[in-house]
Amino acid sequence: MSQEWNIKSRGHVCTICGKPLVDKAPVVSALRETASGYDRYDCHPECWKTQERDWEPFSVWDGVYLAPVKEPKSEPVKKEDAGELLRQLIALDDPAMQNVVYVLAVMLERSKILVERDAKTLEDSTIRRVYEDRKQGDTFVILDPRLRLENIAGVQQQVVALLSGTKTLGEVAGEDESPAAPQEGAGSPPDEAQPETA
Repeated sequence: MSQEWNIKSRGHVCTICGKPLVDKAPVVSALRETASGYDRYDCHPECWKTQERDWEPFSVWDGVYLAPVKEPKSEPVKKEDAGELLRQLIALDDPAMQNVVYVLAVMLERSKILVERDAKTLEDSTIRRVYEDRKQGDTFVILDPRLRLENIAGVQQQVVALLSGTKTLGEVAGEDESPAAPQEGAGSPPDEAQPETA
């Protein structure tokens, strides 16, 4: 698959039976990898258990369905700006921004906006991390670029510049060096490579 990241919105009806999902009721969510991307399934737990499948999920997790709530637009929140920036970057689909996308996702995870649902190491040794927006239920499949500790501060500065509006996406993409593929054993463990949000 050529895409390094992907976004899938949460469904509001069971993918299997077609009946509406119930607010605050259990739901099983799954991603199926296809040649063109990922298909997302949101199902009643009973439907997921009884449905016969001839495919293995890329990722599957249990959750609680939260019905969408319209919030007043008069409450600008910096964290939501970061979530919107992540969506813009994913829509841009620019490999030069892979470090920024990853650091932004980790920052949103630390801010309790995203939750990591899964991490998959693929045959080519790349890692795809599956995040879910706690409130909206959207799923993000994001490439983990295995940043070295010494590179994280620079990427954090790029994220801050984008959020503050002091730099454009084009400026940040232009200054982002193409990261060399990490050598075996050279990448920092994920816990060490997590950026600070302060």
